[in-house]
Amino acid sequence: IFLCVQPKQLAGVIEEINAQLTPDHVLVSVITGVKIDEIRSQLQVDVPVIRAMPNTAIGIGESMTCIASHNATEHLEEIQLLFGTLGLTLVIEENLMQAATVLGASGIAFFLRFLRAATQGGIQMGFDAEEAQMIAVQTAKGAASLILTNKEHPEVEIDRVTTPEGCTIEGLNEMEHQGLSSALIKGLMVSYNKIKNIKSIKY
Repeated sequence: IFLCVQPKQLAGVIEEINAQLTPDHVLVSVITGVKIDEIRSQLQVDVPVIRAMPNTAIGIGESMTCIASHNATEHLEEIQLLFGTLGLTLVIEENLMQAATVLGASGIAFFLRFLRAATQGGIQMGFDAEEAQMIAVQTAKGAASLILTNKEHPEVEIDRVTTPEGCTIEGLNEMEHQGLSSALIKGLMVSYNKIKNIKSIKY
């Protein structure tokens, strides 16, 4: 049984399903910020509970889904296989689920904002919007695919495209001078601190 509601709706849903739950059921929660023990405390039956945090790319089978449990480890493989049909999966400790939400779920928005900026830069250089977006998106897909395929650090791939006194290193250095990496890390940490302090967080 998948629990896919806002945190404030959880109590009502559990109240509705409690009478029908049996030890044969497995609950999978994708509810942001609600811990396994919080869910179990509301159950009338001892039911295995697993937390999962996919992202919106699940709609096209390209999700990054993080999974955690401490009372249902025998069911983790089955849940991994299920989410594995919709992208990549990673089993993590539950105390990392908030970080997984920021990096994996909110991360979709962060990368999309980068793509929007790259597209705008392409327009400024002379492409029309559709062309600029196509180039930016396929380039981002290629960059991510290089890391997934070669399993190397991003800097290794960066070194392959930068040449001495070339345009790539010039652009990279300017982006770093303007705080690209710092701004991204700070944005991640602000989101992380936010999600640690409230349950009804929205992406």
